[in-house]
Parts: sequence; C-alpha cells; structure tokens
Amino acid sequence: MARKGKFTPEQIITMLREAEVKQSQGASIREICKQLAITDQTYYRWRKKFGGLKVDQAKRLKELERATA
Repeated sequence: MARKGKFTPEQIITMLREAEVKQSQGASIREICKQLAITDQTYYRWRKKFGGLKVDQAKRLKELERATA
C-alpha cells in the first residue's frame, strides 16, 4: 500500500513554482527548501516528477495513476 503524501500535487506544483522564482532571485536550493520545510531530496524528487507540469496536468496525472492502480 502506497503511503499518502503530505502535500497534494497542486500544492507541490505551487511550491516548485515559488522555488523557481526564489532561485531566480539568487536564493540557494538549500535556503528554499528550508523555507518550504522540505528536504533537498524531496525537492529534487518533486522536480523530477512534477517539473514543468501545470495544475490541470497534475490532476490528470493523478487520475491516470488512480486508474492503473
């Protein structure tokens, strides 16, 4: 049984976009992760899975994952 995450895909995408903005302003990934209260590893995992997605695309991905499970 898969563990339920603390954040929804929509929240994750919002946090990733916020991180991109902060990074463009010169903040390091470590500082950004500390502000978002996540680990560096979580940030990179999220970026790999959700990077470049929009909120509606994340909802579709979630539906597809549910259908195959």
